[in-house]
Amino acid sequence: MRSDTVKKSVLVAVGVIENTEGEIFICRRGASQHQANKWEFPGGKVEAGETVAQALARELAEEIGIRVTDCHSFMLIEHDYGDKQVTLDIRKVTAFTGEPHGLEGQPSRWVPVTELHSYDFPAANSPIVNKLQTEAGH
Repeated sequence: MRSDTVKKSVLVAVGVIENTEGEIFICRRGASQHQANKWEFPGGKVEAGETVAQALARELAEEIGIRVTDCHSFMLIEHDYGDKQVTLDIRKVTAFTGEPHGLEGQPSRWVPVTELHSYDFPAANSPIVNKLQTEAGH
């Protein structure tokens, strides 16, 4: 086996969903998923032929039951977990219809920005938490 084998790289659309009170919606990953039982901002893999915005809208409808009506680019993160490389294209969702909840049985909740640091997120999500808290003045 060659030692220079290219590891799998995954493009992921991530939604930072904010409500009118300035809280952020997060979900906990399942026990069988990569980065099991950690909290995350919802989203998922971008499929072939999809734009990031299309993938995000599809994933958020499937995972948490909302329809995105407005979002904008928030940040881009590349992270190497060792077993896989991820590119997170993060969008801030500022308008949506429906009330988000874990459609796949996953725990989920609204969290004040000031409390995000107390949740166990995957390492790739740390810059998102830091940027949200900086923008909120914390």
